[in-house]
Amino acid sequence: MAFGDIKTAKGQNELNQYLSERSYVSGYTPSQADLQVFEQLGKAPAANLPHVHRWYNHIASYTPAERKTWVEGVSPLTAGAKPTSAPVKKEEEDDDDVDLFGSGDEEEDAEAARIREERLKAYADKKSKKPALIAKSSIVLDVKPWDDETDMQEMEKQVRSIEMDGLIWGASKLVPVGYGINKLQIMCVVEDDKVSIDLLTEKIQEFEDLVQSVDIAAFNKI
Repeated sequence: MAFGDIKTAKGQNELNQYLSERSYVSGYTPSQADLQVFEQLGKAPAANLPHVHRWYNHIASYTPAERKTWVEGVSPLTAGAKPTSAPVKKEEEDDDDVDLFGSGDEEEDAEAARIREERLKAYADKKSKKPALIAKSSIVLDVKPWDDETDMQEMEKQVRSIEMDGLIWGASKLVPVGYGINKLQIMCVVEDDKVSIDLLTEKIQEFEDLVQSVDIAAFNKI
């Protein structure tokens, strides 16, 4: 909504017609728009402008300190435009959209909570289907015989005969240790949660006719 220069008679007449259907320049409470028009008007209007006169005296009844607290409003001080009742309809439409009991916010909050719960459930389902990481270790064992007359092939055969859930035997070789004696160096991969290295070495040492001792030569997490 706009009207012309309110310092002119024409502009004041337009303002009078504008206020004939309104208590304030913008909205239903005094605002900065009222203050702007009030200050530009400068003085009380003529008595033949009853609506402007009523509005001016009302705005003048507020102190300057009170006027500073007024919120922003849409000022219609745009030269050349003519008054219309459209803003009243807009205000009425805005009022119709106001939810005095906040039910709209509650519905939005409930919808947001539902979406959040669905996303959390989908994430949990996806995570539960993801295969768990199995911790494994690669181990190299030194299996030492009693002497140079020990049947090393039989020793290896007995060692490989040990079967445990989570145990896989790998490559092996004979490594000289001196005086014609070789040790069996054998690799294995174990699942940490299923195979105890201490138990494995004890089982190997149970072949006491062939095995003197068992040492861990290398141990690496996979």
